[in-house]
Amino acid sequence: MDFRLGGKSEKVRLEARAFLAEALTPEVRQKMEETGVHHSWDFHRKLVERGWLAPGWPKEFGGQGRDPLEVYAFAEELQRAGAPTYGVGTTLMIAGVIRHIGTEEQKRLILPPALAGEIIIVLGFTEPESGSDVAAAQTRAVRDGDQWIINGQKMFTTNAQEADYAFMLTRTNTEVPKHQGLTTFLVPLKQPGVEIRAVRTISGERTNLTFYNDVRVDDGLRVGAVDGGWDTMAVGLTLERAGPQGGHSFRLLQAMTGGRRERGGHLAGAPERLGPVDRRAARRGGVDGQALRVRGGHPSGRRFHGHARSRRRAEPGRPHRGRGRRRRVRPAIRPGRHHLRRNQ
Repeated sequence: MDFRLGGKSEKVRLEARAFLAEALTPEVRQKMEETGVHHSWDFHRKLVERGWLAPGWPKEFGGQGRDPLEVYAFAEELQRAGAPTYGVGTTLMIAGVIRHIGTEEQKRLILPPALAGEIIIVLGFTEPESGSDVAAAQTRAVRDGDQWIINGQKMFTTNAQEADYAFMLTRTNTEVPKHQGLTTFLVPLKQPGVEIRAVRTISGERTNLTFYNDVRVDDGLRVGAVDGGWDTMAVGLTLERAGPQGGHSFRLLQAMTGGRRERGGHLAGAPERLGPVDRRAARRGGVDGQALRVRGGHPSGRRFHGHARSRRRAEPGRPHRGRGRRRRVRPAIRPGRHHLRRNQ
């Protein structure tokens, strides 16, 4: 089967490579490496100048009206190159939410500067005591006339130090089930009461802990209904999960193999460890991302996912028999750690 994206998309792919050769300069890469910040205002503005910031958006919003496969091809090339697009991605994700369910005033306030590359919007979902259970958010928003007062903290607020707004999930009702008592806001970050504290990951990337102390937000910046934040957030996550992942996996596979070929056209790095589709691609002289897209972005379904039988055995809570003992496999994702609290 041929999983290439078609002639129009391949043309976009070539245009993207030409753009990256010019815009993704050694200086941009060096700054990313030194700071751990996956955002570059210079690169951001060059995307705007070339019309590539939001190629799939309608032209009336400043996009190019490209079809989904063209957008996919362009985004995949940016991922392959390791371009600093995280800030672009979160901003367009929330701009998409505003476009679909925002008020007319929110559209006038947010969409023009977002599509012009003038602002960045980051995500404010995860909290130290919630981990992957986003609905357990405890950051409180209490109404005060035409405003809301927000108190709490968020973690993994990547690019907050560069951003204008955080798209934040808050708790507005403690008397209902947790999924029903949430409300989302666009919280301006450049105001008193907001503290941004850098956190370095094991890979050297910078993310942030953010703290909110009596931060005031106008009700006009509430996105969606009061206590309807779960549905609002679902719109954003739908947009977030719709993008490509093959470019990232291509880079991982290159790192695994060293990007070299041995005698006979085999990629260095023990290709026998790869899945069969990827081995065949490697022996043809390279991997172009087709096999990676088939598996949802993972270079080798067997190596990274395991056999189906093994996965069933390792399901959280499923009894596991081994060496005469009976035990349960714990989930890999757990709530946040206490040492991330501000007072410790």
